[in-house]
Amino acid sequence: MTDSVLGTSRRHERLMTGPNEQHPDSVTELDEPTGLRVHPVAGRIGAEVVGVDLGGDLADDIVAAIGAALVDHKVLFFRGQHLDPASHVAFARQFGTLTLGHPTVPALDGHPNVFELDAAKGARANVWHTDVTFVERPPASSILNAVTIPPFGGDTVWANTDAGYHDLPDHLRSLADQLWARHSNTSDYGSITTAGSAYTAAFLSNQFEARHPVVRVHPVSGRPSLLLGGFARQIEGLSAHESADLIRTFQTYVTRPENTVRWRWQTGDVAMWDNQSSQHYAIDDYGDQPRRVQRVTLVGEPVRSLDGVAGESITGDAAAYLTLG
Repeated sequence: MTDSVLGTSRRHERLMTGPNEQHPDSVTELDEPTGLRVHPVAGRIGAEVVGVDLGGDLADDIVAAIGAALVDHKVLFFRGQHLDPASHVAFARQFGTLTLGHPTVPALDGHPNVFELDAAKGARANVWHTDVTFVERPPASSILNAVTIPPFGGDTVWANTDAGYHDLPDHLRSLADQLWARHSNTSDYGSITTAGSAYTAAFLSNQFEARHPVVRVHPVSGRPSLLLGGFARQIEGLSAHESADLIRTFQTYVTRPENTVRWRWQTGDVAMWDNQSSQHYAIDDYGDQPRRVQRVTLVGEPVRSLDGVAGESITGDAAAYLTLG
């Protein structure tokens, strides 16, 4: 996802201080000629976009409008799209360069950009996380297509990491500003969500580790946010026990209910989220019912701290994942 597509957040100046509540004045058409409308779903994150068919080539003004809304709202929902893998990939490609489906897990047959999460095969992402933070350049955004959804259960919750950062007391915010963390695919997400399945072996088949600032700056909005979640393994300079306590403390501010939105999936829905300012959690409350979703991700910018220092890879070569196109 490039700056030219995302554009500049239309509410950028108003959002530079404090948690970014979605005010009623944002419920407007993004562009009168397109008829595209955005309706906030929760107070600080999430909006449903109405008036667009994602299954074909979109006009440049619609792509730009969706990109701007994504920066503003962090996650966008599109009902009733019913994309197949090819149209899913085609939609995503209009926003930037695509990654491989996943750094370690094989892609959907015939579709190297598509990562399928099938609950029947052990793929249940019920840990708060930002996607693929264990590589040097985590995805800029993720686009999830609901293929098979249970009749009840299986919702996903997203959290606003920008608001989480601004909710911190001054002393905790000052501390977070100074910290760096190691992220690994062998941490909580990899060991909990896929336990006991063949998916586990694939997920952990190659080890990746990266170091990132705990506070990152969004490459488009310029806003700081917390970069943690289930792949964050340890705070540099602290013991494992100290790290766990501190990460847990920061996480409570990200995932407090005021900073979240919960989406009740229907088959054919599409969700697109800004992976640079959010975390998400797929609720595992549907037992043995089938749940199958497919994800496409866009190459992200290097993660940068408040003073402009970039994150870096420690272990693993993600070049193939990041350069598929």
